[in-house]
Amino acid sequence: MANAAQIVAAFRDVAAIKSLSDGEMIDLVKDGILAGLVRLYGATVQAEIAIDEDTAEFDIVVLRRVVEHVEDPACEISLEEARWDDETFEVGDVMEVPVAFEQFGRNAVQAVKQRIVQRVRESERERIRDEFADQVGELLSGEVQQIERGKIVVMLNRARDAEAIIPWKEQNPRERFRQGDPIRAVLKKIEESPKGPRLILSRSDPLFVAALFKLEVPEIHQGIVQIREIAREVGGRTKIAVYSRDESIDPVGACVGLKGSRVQAVVSELGGERIDIVPWHPDTEVFARRALAPARVSKVFSDTERQVITAIVDEDQLSLAIGRNGQNVRLASQLIGWQIDLYGSREWVDRGADAAASATSQEDQYETADFPLAELALTPGTLAALASAGYETFLQVIDLERRDFLGIQGIGEEDADRLLKLIDELTVVEGDAGDEEDEKPSGKGPAVSAVPKEGERESGE
Repeated sequence: MANAAQIVAAFRDVAAIKSLSDGEMIDLVKDGILAGLVRLYGATVQAEIAIDEDTAEFDIVVLRRVVEHVEDPACEISLEEARWDDETFEVGDVMEVPVAFEQFGRNAVQAVKQRIVQRVRESERERIRDEFADQVGELLSGEVQQIERGKIVVMLNRARDAEAIIPWKEQNPRERFRQGDPIRAVLKKIEESPKGPRLILSRSDPLFVAALFKLEVPEIHQGIVQIREIAREVGGRTKIAVYSRDESIDPVGACVGLKGSRVQAVVSELGGERIDIVPWHPDTEVFARRALAPARVSKVFSDTERQVITAIVDEDQLSLAIGRNGQNVRLASQLIGWQIDLYGSREWVDRGADAAASATSQEDQYETADFPLAELALTPGTLAALASAGYETFLQVIDLERRDFLGIQGIGEEDADRLLKLIDELTVVEGDAGDEEDEKPSGKGPAVSAVPKEGERESGE
């Protein structure tokens, strides 16, 4: 049966293009033939369809039950009509009516085609959903297929039939692409549309920067180095906080690479966007110091209840800490998730604060005098509780108050009193303590007050 052989061969070509197995292809053909029979006999037709893969022959049999009075011609036949073919038929028997494919008229063949096309599309949509469902946040590559009404339509290398777009709001306004240009973007989400799943890509989301670092830095791909926080202003600047699970590996050095090769590859992909890489720290004050880099911070104070960090910097560091149009302090605030009030040392002194609080030399002295908490006379339970909260050295707890200690799981009232007593013994100088307790800053407001925007903080936990 030449026609059938040609049909099966054509379907095999389609199956190869659409990555369908032989079994799936046979099921598609059977489903299509059944749709053609529905067009010939009716919606309730019952049939048995067999396809010989070797000879490419169709064996189509329509099943019709023998009845006295026909109510549904699609699946029933009268006793009188059945006995024209075989006089032994009785009511209740099932008559098998062979159907040659040549009997399918134009309408029936069209129904076969439509059904198969529909099934292929459904199979493709399901495959795309399964393939990309767990790929959100991953980097995808392809080429620009077309640009229409501000959005970029992308033909992905790994799934050329998938509908993938970069909406205008997910693009970098400093970038320009043309049809045929290679492009990379991060998969932000999967939307359902009347045509099936639509992949929404982004080059403006902080996830894009994270995905690029994962590609360029093997330690991040292996999970040794983690990106804990990330804040970005598209086309301008990005700050990322990294943490290493292995103490022998410097997380910042791993991201920068030899002679800056790794970070430079990311900067090049971002069109020259500046990237600041800082080491993450569980203590908010220490983290705030690092987040304000490249400026050197003289002193920080924290208000845990209001989640406000007050940072004091020397006058020559003030413009660097603020950044162009306040960008540096704004991104630092988004990175740590707290509001940052930034003061110059002169303004801080004018407010009535202790000038020594802003002296870098004294701060450096404190930094060099740091030591592990294990050297203090603390119980193993207290040390374990502090370590689980991220406090392992004396300088990390020196500014904590009683309520801060009680907020740590495993620390009781006696433990908190013991810690405060040890801190007082090691830090208070006679004649100075009482004066420092009474001083309250007053006067003008901060040089800059930055508040993290709602929804812009990237968790990374």
